[in-house]
Amino acid sequence: MARHPHRHPTDVPRDALGNPRDWKRYLARLRAPERMAWQRPREVVQALGLRPGQTACEIGAGPGYFAFRLARAVGPRGHVYAADAEPRMLALLSRRLRRARQRNITPVLSLPGDPLLPPRSCDLVLMVNTYHHLTRGTGYLRRLTRALRPGGRLANIDFHRRPTPVGPPVEHRVSRGAFLASARRAGLMLVREVETLPYQYFLILRPRRQARPM
Repeated sequence: MARHPHRHPTDVPRDALGNPRDWKRYLARLRAPERMAWQRPREVVQALGLRPGQTACEIGAGPGYFAFRLARAVGPRGHVYAADAEPRMLALLSRRLRRARQRNITPVLSLPGDPLLPPRSCDLVLMVNTYHHLTRGTGYLRRLTRALRPGGRLANIDFHRRPTPVGPPVEHRVSRGAFLASARRAGLMLVREVETLPYQYFLILRPRRQARPM
């Protein structure tokens, strides 16, 4: 998972999870310094409003681009689940965790259709550049909802369905409207939209039964 930080031609060979088969080039794009300019991770984490001691999860965590930042936000008494369906990504993340002696991040090997998170374990679930790869998005969102604690939130960041200087081919993208329709079917309700990213929508949702304005 941890998908498509830069534009890719439509004919790039891909594996079963939709990741480019050129592994070294793919990792270089994920960690490219220029990604900071448009992904704006510091602003993203600030907008999430995490508090020390909370538990967060990054879906499609890859080598931990956001997981490490979430871990700093929740502090040593908080925790982060870093979920990904690609074993090689989690192996890379595990090596980074050992080198950094990071103790509040747990790698989770997910299934393509199930994040395998503990029920009612998360105050926040974050997906970045991942949703457009899910073949059964509504069902996946329902599973994520079950992982939320009372008052928990789900945040989704993905590329607008229009040409942009970075991102996957337009035909592979899921529009903001299509995502929200799927979220509604999964029992989620939009409570906040953050308009800080140049190429992506940034939506924060809650389960409908507990939704309230932020």
